[in-house]
Amino acid sequence: MNLVRHRIFEKHYKARILPNKNLTRRFEENLVLFLKKPDAPILRNHKLTGKMNGYRSFSVGGDFRVVYRIIGDTLELYDIGSHNQVY
Repeated sequence: MNLVRHRIFEKHYKARILPNKNLTRRFEENLVLFLKKPDAPILRNHKLTGKMNGYRSFSVGGDFRVVYRIIGDTLELYDIGSHNQVY
C-alpha cells in the first residue's frame, strides 16, 4: 500500500505533533501498528459520518486522532490533531 500525506496533514503534523517528542513517537508507533493490523483495538479505528463521510480515523493516543482515507491501494493521511481540531 502506498502512503501519501495530504498537505493539510503535513501542515498540522508540523504544528501540532512534531514539537512534542512523545506524540511524535506515539504517532510513529501507531502508524506502524495500523499498517500491520488496522483493526487493533488500541487504534479505535472507525468510519466517520456527516461532512467527514468517506474518511476514517484512528487514535494516536489520548485525544489525538489521524483522519485518513483509502483510495485504491493508497492510504492518504488527511489530518492529525486533537478530537476538536480534526472534527
